[in-house]
Amino acid sequence: MTSAAWGRLAACLAALACACGGGDETPAGPHAAGGTAGAAGAAGAAGAAGAGGAGGEGGSTPAGPPVVRLPRTSIAPEELAVLVNSKDEQSVAVAAYYREKRGIAPDHVITLELDTGETLSAEAFATVKAQLDAALGPEIQALVLTWTRPYRVDCMSVTSAFALGFDKKYCNTTGGACGLTAAVGYFDSDSTRPFTDHGLRPAMMFAAAKVEDAYALIDRGLAADSTFPFGDGYLVRTTDAARSVRWPSFEDTVADWDHEAGLALTYVDNSGGQGLDYVENAANVLFYFTGLAQVPAIDSNGYRPGAVADHLTSFGGKVPVSEQMSVVRWLEAGATASYGTVVEPCNYLHKFPNTRKLLPHYFRGETVLEAYWKSVRRPGEGLFVGEPLARPWAGAIVEYEAGTLTVRTTLLQPSKIYELRAAQSESGPYAAVLGGISVPYYQQATISLEGASEPFYELAETGAP
Repeated sequence: MTSAAWGRLAACLAALACACGGGDETPAGPHAAGGTAGAAGAAGAAGAAGAGGAGGEGGSTPAGPPVVRLPRTSIAPEELAVLVNSKDEQSVAVAAYYREKRGIAPDHVITLELDTGETLSAEAFATVKAQLDAALGPEIQALVLTWTRPYRVDCMSVTSAFALGFDKKYCNTTGGACGLTAAVGYFDSDSTRPFTDHGLRPAMMFAAAKVEDAYALIDRGLAADSTFPFGDGYLVRTTDAARSVRWPSFEDTVADWDHEAGLALTYVDNSGGQGLDYVENAANVLFYFTGLAQVPAIDSNGYRPGAVADHLTSFGGKVPVSEQMSVVRWLEAGATASYGTVVEPCNYLHKFPNTRKLLPHYFRGETVLEAYWKSVRRPGEGLFVGEPLARPWAGAIVEYEAGTLTVRTTLLQPSKIYELRAAQSESGPYAAVLGGISVPYYQQATISLEGASEPFYELAETGAP
C-alpha cells in the first residue's frame, strides 16, 4: 500500500466517518450546511503551511489526508463488559451475537448464574455482584445485560443495582410508595469514564421477548453509528396530567434547539384534548417522549437507527410485558433505547429522563447508554434498555481538498473554546494553528483550515469563553 493510501486509511479510522474517496467528494451526512465554528485565519494558514508536510518540504501538501484526532467524548467498546446469564438460553445467544458485532474481547464477557424470575432477592444479588466485581478490571466503565428477566433486584431495577450496587437508599426512602430516592453524581456530568470518576458502571439491558428482537436491536445500534442523522423529535403533553409533568422541560427542550443546524423538535400540547395524545404515521422519528400508561400507534411510525423513546408511567420498566405499556414495546416498534420504572415511583421528575440533559449529551457524541444515564438524577428504580454503544453523532466528517482541511462535528460544547493543533508526528509536539473555535449553541460545526500541510492534527479544548 502506498504512503498516500495509508494516510487516507488512517484519516478515515481516526475520524470514524469521512470522505474516503477523491478530494472532490461531498460527505453524505446530514446537516452538511451546519454553522461555521472557525475559519482559517492568516496566522493559522501560515502556521500550518510553514511547518512542512508529510515527508515533503516546508509548505508542501501532504501525500494523503491528514490524521485528525478528536477529544474523547464517550466510553469505548473495549471498556464495556457483557453480562450473561448461563440459565437463560436467549441471554447466551444474544451475548455471542453482540460480542461478534461489537468486537468485544472474550475476557470482557462475564458469565453469571441467576434465576429467571421477575425479581432477584437482595441476598441472591449480593452473591452475584461480588462475583462480578471480582471479575472486572478497572478499565471496565460500563455494563450491558443480555437477559430480560430478572429486571428487578428487590426494590431497584436490575440495571441500577448492577451499576450502583444494591442499596435501599436508591428505593423510596420514606417507607411509603412514593418516597424520594438517592441522587447520583453522574447526572449531567462531563465524565467519559464513569467508573474511574464516579465509582459506578452505568448498565443497560437488551430487553426482548424473543431472540430475534434482540438481534434487530443490536443491528439498529450499529446502523446508527456516525450517521449524524436528520430526524424528527416529538415531545408530547397529553390529557393525562399526572403523567405529563415533564411538559415544562419539553417546552424548554424545543426552545433550546430552535436554531439553524439544530435538531428538528416539535412540542405537541394536547392537554386540552383538542387533538391526539399520540403521534401516528410519522417517518424518521429520532425522539419521542410522552406521558401515558399506554401509547397508541407507535408501530405506525418509522424510527431512525439510534432513536430514543420513552413514556412516563409507573410500570413501564416491567419487561417484556406489563399491566401498563412495557418499554419493550418501544424497542419492538423500532427505537434503539428506552427507559421505565420497575416499582411505583410516583411522578417525581428526577426519577425520569430530563430531555434537556439527554439530547445534548447524545448529540455531542456520547453513547446512548451515557446520555440516558446522565439524564436521570435519581435512577435507582429505573430500567435502562437498548443497545448501549449506539452513537449516531460519533466522531467527525473529515474532508481534505487542495490543501484545505475541513472537519464537521457536533462535539463542540457552547460553554467551551477549542483550537486546532498540528504536528509532524502523531506523538507531537502539537502547536496551535487555529484558535478561538466556539459555537453559540449545539450544532454541527464546520472547522476549516487552509494550507493544511502537516500530517497530524488534533482538536483540543482550551477552556471556557
